[in-house]
Amino acid sequence: MNVWNQDEYTRAWNFASRAHQGQTVPGSGLAYINHIGNVTQEALAALAQGDGVDYPDLLVQCAILHDVIEDTEVTFEGVESRFGLGVARGVAALSKNKSLPDKAAQMADSLERIRQCPREVWMVKMADRISNLQPPPGHWSGKKIMRYQSEARMILDALGEANAFLSQRLCGKIEIYEKYAEGRP
Repeated sequence: MNVWNQDEYTRAWNFASRAHQGQTVPGSGLAYINHIGNVTQEALAALAQGDGVDYPDLLVQCAILHDVIEDTEVTFEGVESRFGLGVARGVAALSKNKSLPDKAAQMADSLERIRQCPREVWMVKMADRISNLQPPPGHWSGKKIMRYQSEARMILDALGEANAFLSQRLCGKIEIYEKYAEGRP
């Protein structure tokens, strides 16, 4: 098993905890750091499988920090100055470009940028979607659930070759998610 640096983990975790302080997971009321923990847990589970991870610290730090540029006041430069250029590039690739006209364009752009990064960044995107495929908010329509599931398939198709363990996990979550759209969890 590739081992990550626990001190870097703690430093990233504390940074993300401060950056996301006061935020909640949409539709749940849970502190947003729970989502960060879920994504990181998926990344660590993949790391434990020993499936071709060359940069374990990049994987873990990007998992912890994956939403700080997109969802907080933290900038690329802020991530770079604390965690280095590689982590900043990974986090930036994982962040949607909200100046693009719609979610489909944002996703396509993000996937293209992710594919230009090391596979550990690809793994974070899969871990993020695995975490997000928990039961959808009650106010989501079946159509919205199906769009979200379709987006998950796009992520799997674009990034699945990065890690067999996460690919299998994501595939299983996608199959389960279809039941939510049909109204039978």
